[in-house]
Formats: sequence, structure tokens, C-alpha cells
Amino acid sequence: MDFVTARELRAESAKIWKRLAEGEEIVVTRNGNPFALLINTPPEELEATLRAVRAERFAATVRKMQKHTAEQGLDAMTMEEVDAEITQARRERRDGDAGGR
Repeated sequence: MDFVTARELRAESAKIWKRLAEGEEIVVTRNGNPFALLINTPPEELEATLRAVRAERFAATVRKMQKHTAEQGLDAMTMEEVDAEITQARRERRDGDAGGR
């Protein structure tokens, strides 16, 4: 895997497309930060590749949420406590909506 800037991508696109065709994976950076991933994807693998990327993004989001709940101590809540929180939030939302009508 190699890194190229957005400027390099514009200026040297033919060279970068060639590298992609040869199987390289390229990370495009913008302002020094990763911005996009370029990978050679045969047409018959496009849907599977997109599903894999989306699945990993989803898994990363779940891991982030799990870490946050653990840091807040919320992972130790019982189902009764969870249900009570949901009921309270619904009550507050309902009462807030009714007051604004």
C-alpha cells in the first residue's frame, strides 16, 4: 500500500492508474490525512468488495459504540434499567412534543 496526495493523483493519474492495474492499493491523502482508498476491483468482484467495506465500517462503528458504553459504565446495565431509560426518554419526548403544539 502506498500513499499519494490528491495533487499527485491529479498530476500523475496515468502512472497511478497503471500501479492500480498492477494490483497496488493506494491511499489518497488530503491535507496530510487519509481521504480515499483506491483498489483495483474487477467488475465481477465489485459488489462483494463494496459489501466487505461496508461491513467493516459497520463493525468499526459497533466497536466504537461498545467502547463508549464501556467507558461510561453502561455495558453493565440490566435489561430492566435499559427498559426504564427507554420509557423515560419516550415520556420526555412525548411531553416535549405535546407542549410545543
